[in-house]
Amino acid sequence: MHASLCARRLGPAKGAGGAVEDHGFLRLTPSPAIGDDLTARAFARLDARLTRDTGRPLALALSGGGDSIALLRLTTDWARTRGRSVLALTVDHRLNADSGRWTDFAAGAARNAGADWRGLSWDADKPATGLTAAARAARHGLIADAAREAGASVVLFAHTADDIAEADLMRSEGSTLGRVREWSPSPAWPEGRGLMLLRPLLGERRAGLRDWLAAQGADWIEDPANADPRFGRSRARQALAGATPRLINQAPSKTGARSIIDGEAMVRVDRDVGARALAAALVCVGGGSTPPRGARLEALMARLKAGEDFAATLCGARIEAVGATARLMREAGELRRRDISPLALTPGVEAVWDGRFVFCADRPGWSVVPARGRLASLSDADRAEINRLPAATRGAWPVLIRDDAVAPVLAGEGVERRGLVAERLRLALDETTHEDDLISATR
Repeated sequence: MHASLCARRLGPAKGAGGAVEDHGFLRLTPSPAIGDDLTARAFARLDARLTRDTGRPLALALSGGGDSIALLRLTTDWARTRGRSVLALTVDHRLNADSGRWTDFAAGAARNAGADWRGLSWDADKPATGLTAAARAARHGLIADAAREAGASVVLFAHTADDIAEADLMRSEGSTLGRVREWSPSPAWPEGRGLMLLRPLLGERRAGLRDWLAAQGADWIEDPANADPRFGRSRARQALAGATPRLINQAPSKTGARSIIDGEAMVRVDRDVGARALAAALVCVGGGSTPPRGARLEALMARLKAGEDFAATLCGARIEAVGATARLMREAGELRRRDISPLALTPGVEAVWDGRFVFCADRPGWSVVPARGRLASLSDADRAEINRLPAATRGAWPVLIRDDAVAPVLAGEGVERRGLVAERLRLALDETTHEDDLISATR
């Protein structure tokens, strides 16, 4: 497969629909004036979410396609007047012979627009099935790692109203795609901890963005995979061709009854908790990356609403429902089934354990292990402390071992521990609305 890269070339041949074709390249002829002020709308959405005059860079996912090139140009124009720098991140999935050329194009586009640029590569073995989902997960993970390393707290993505309509159609046909929101946490975990994604073009049409680019004489990539019927997204795009997608509501969606943090890594929910809030609480408490959906989540909610007292497990979390509320905690038996290896701490480097805690040591020799099987070896003081937890989750608590010592400890000299459950749930439940809110919990 070969990409079409919008570019002005000598000796073109006139193609259908006013396009100009030459040796596999495509140049769209500029359309009449767009009418609506795209720049004003984009600036307003960026202003509503982002901080001005800060040294933190603003990260931007740049594929080189029309949507991301439009976002790049709009964002760099905004950043020049708001005292921000922009870091464009391009992922080469190593799935197409032309991917190196696409990456070079994205690099040039970013630098021409005044952004810094970094190329990332998905070099892992590619799965035989589920390639699209695996590529999406890899892209989010690579971008999240690079954004955090650069000091960014927000990553911009160029999804449009057309993407929303296509995803809705795919879900109606059985896809498990999540819903895209304007402001949401990074789905990569734990790489995306503390990162929010902003999609300021969700109210825009794909065709309108390309008209705007063509009027500027801008170039972009057309990925042939977008027209390949083997992919669900491409089939949805073809099915919706010519349709007008509905405008989306940018207001935060309701999550149902409030979730209450219970200690450092547990959560309490009311029995009438909403599906999205319950799913978010379960995945945060369980430390995983994929929230529960479908029949199992619905069955759990039905038991809660029926007033039944019960204990159950879902998504690596244990649910103990008694009276008016349910308490969610990490299921210790899940760690026994997973057999988590000791996590050796490298001095000065953050390390995430079980998706729920981040550790940082100032000296070598420390490792993090689960308390399971080691509770009796704790000191009397540490055992009294851990016994404050519900019995079912004590074995899932992290303890430290120094240089292969036999006796573990809850805390070690020169080792910092920070719980991630509370701050992750806060982001997932729309309790932050602006970049200024993205302040990590005190260690």
